[in-house]
Amino acid sequence: MILSEKISELRKKNGWSQEALAEQLGVSRQSVSKWESGASIPDLDKILRLSEVFGVSTDYLLKDDTAPAASPIQEAVPLAQAGEGDVRVVSVEEANAYLSLVAQGAGKIALGVALCILSPIVLLLCVGLAGAEGGYVISETQAMGIGIPVVLLFVAAGVALFFIYGRGLDEYEYLEKEPIELAYGGVGIVRKQKDARAASLAVQLAVGIVLCILAAVPLFIGAALNENGMGALIGLSLLLVLIACGVFAIVRSGMQRDAFDKLLEEGSYSREKKGQKKIIGPIAQAYWCLATALYLLWSFITDDWSFTWIVWPIAGVLFAAVMGILALFDKKI
Repeated sequence: MILSEKISELRKKNGWSQEALAEQLGVSRQSVSKWESGASIPDLDKILRLSEVFGVSTDYLLKDDTAPAASPIQEAVPLAQAGEGDVRVVSVEEANAYLSLVAQGAGKIALGVALCILSPIVLLLCVGLAGAEGGYVISETQAMGIGIPVVLLFVAAGVALFFIYGRGLDEYEYLEKEPIELAYGGVGIVRKQKDARAASLAVQLAVGIVLCILAAVPLFIGAALNENGMGALIGLSLLLVLIACGVFAIVRSGMQRDAFDKLLEEGSYSREKKGQKKIIGPIAQAYWCLATALYLLWSFITDDWSFTWIVWPIAGVLFAAVMGILALFDKKI
């Protein structure tokens, strides 16, 4: 059990309401409610008072288990490990605020990515109508006049979502780069929330991967039915729709999963991996900016949007190769 659960359990065992406990501690009922929900952590003096009121040790309250703690001071005052430099202490309130911000913004940022993927669809369909068999439905000039503004509109909307909802996360950028330590009780609270969301996030990730895998199906069907006409373009459009939906699910679930890992310093955000990001981060930004510029340049020059999308899977494979080469040259990466 974690601190919030122990406070709630001990209060109920004594038959007290939240108001009754709050009165004994000299705090508001809302404070007790926040402690029990894990939204905040009582101050150290309130921990001492809680141990007196409940008749238990501070060790028991502070340790995220039922066994007596060897030293409550070590739990209450996080310390940097020897040789790791300064460690930033993150309060429970700050951790909860960050998780809430990510939960609210993940869907919006994922939608921004999806809009960028969907942006060429109208242009593709207009180009198909301009070259339709049996006569032009619309002219090539009309196709460009309709399709290109829609591309720019979708991309602009996606970038706006990145800026609006991504900007709010800038103040938590240190979670990716600096060694951190959650304040006492924080690890248990964050891990409890992560475990509660694990199944849901895993399902979202699985759905996203499946959609991306199945995305090629309508392309092959459309090409088989009408190799050089609207059938192929409709298939390609459906491919982009499925990829957009899949990427939406992957990004949305991935951002929330990463938020827990950042706070717990697990997975890609362990202290060792944070050192890697100082080198990989600028390289990755430059790489993907170059890939995007190449994609747009090639697409507008050739006007072959039905083929230039292949830049992205190739860029993804090459990126993994680049990171692997960097790792061979520097074991610290």
